[in-house]
Amino acid sequence: MTTRGGLEIPSEIADGSLARDGVRRIEWAAREMPVIGEIRRRFARERPLEGVRIAACLHVTSETANLMLALHDGGAELRLCASNPLSTQDDVAAALVHVYGIPTFAIRGEDAATYARHLDEAVGHRPQLTIDDGADLTALLHTSRRDLIADVAGGLEETTTGVIRLRALAAEGRLAYPIVAVNDADTKHFFDNRYGTGQSTLDGVIRATNVLLAGKTLVVCGYGWCGRGLASRARGMGAQVVVTEVEPLPALEAAMDGYRVMPIAEAAAEGDIFITVTGNINVIDEEAFGRMKSGAILANSGHFDSEINLPALEALTEARRTLRDNVEEYVLADGRHLVVLAGGRLVNLGAAEGHPASVMDMSFANQALCAEYMAAEHAGMEPRVLDVPPEIDREVARLKLAAMGIRIDALTDEQRRYLSSWDAGVPADPEA
Repeated sequence: MTTRGGLEIPSEIADGSLARDGVRRIEWAAREMPVIGEIRRRFARERPLEGVRIAACLHVTSETANLMLALHDGGAELRLCASNPLSTQDDVAAALVHVYGIPTFAIRGEDAATYARHLDEAVGHRPQLTIDDGADLTALLHTSRRDLIADVAGGLEETTTGVIRLRALAAEGRLAYPIVAVNDADTKHFFDNRYGTGQSTLDGVIRATNVLLAGKTLVVCGYGWCGRGLASRARGMGAQVVVTEVEPLPALEAAMDGYRVMPIAEAAAEGDIFITVTGNINVIDEEAFGRMKSGAILANSGHFDSEINLPALEALTEARRTLRDNVEEYVLADGRHLVVLAGGRLVNLGAAEGHPASVMDMSFANQALCAEYMAAEHAGMEPRVLDVPPEIDREVARLKLAAMGIRIDALTDEQRRYLSSWDAGVPADPEA
């Protein structure tokens, strides 16, 4: 608990004295987030979230802070916890509590018990809306905290892994309230997943290791939007890119994009660097470990630390040592050395700062506008996973273009009529 201006603010953070550093970091990110800034100004005028209790489980970074400030200025009563133990920026958490008065429960490097306690604290004010990055809050409310579920009107989900979990819950008929899959908005996955993950993942690998990517064989496991962006940026830095896939269509796309495509068991013998971006489990497994060259580097940029089978790697290991921050070497029984970055967790947040703010500007603009939409329209919604309304997607794109100083054409009335007709161009009946 923290006291600010005579008010007690529920919180658990690492160090309140870091708050001023956090403010500077938040303000720096805001320079690259003009869309969420414009939404924040409108929210402050209109107060569309007045009194709405929101629990958010997100990466506690400077970009997330700008979303929280927009929701706060819109009238929301917020509680925020971390969606990953390694992604929290402790100075940002301090600023949110001590400067902006937003209850925050996040400590970089927190253990599993603390992480679970923080999730529980985030729902302690009986939320009406949830904002998730990975569906941990949703899972909590559908299991041990079902006593709170009657108050929840709806939710939002930020990432691919979370949407996968939610669709599984809905398929079982157990999803208790409607949730908008913000991850699936075009202005989210086209830009956040492709450009954000592509750049920030390589940023994390380079910050952790300082390796030269040019000339290396880099294996991208998964060719969804994140994999596309990662492969493109790795090739741009001179790496020879190999893609592994389980689905025929993205595998074909990767081949047509000019990458070599093969099973992980074959790629294992060739790769110098392996990066998983699938949202699945045990993507790199014991068979692959057995074929890797000594010195191979393994990293994950999927949401959970399940994509690299670390227990299987541990079973093959005789010794471990930390080489530098976020770089751990596993010495195998046969004498080979394999290197794991950021403990197998999100390397772009564990070893770097996550996505650039200009990309998160669009993702969090979607979150803010979908929160407004959900607060206003939830009564008519069924408990299922919903798409982002197209008008929100278009509005985010429009605001981003305006912020970039880019203008586009508009349809003429004639063009609108043409696009809405079926008989344009049909030859006239000569007997008519």
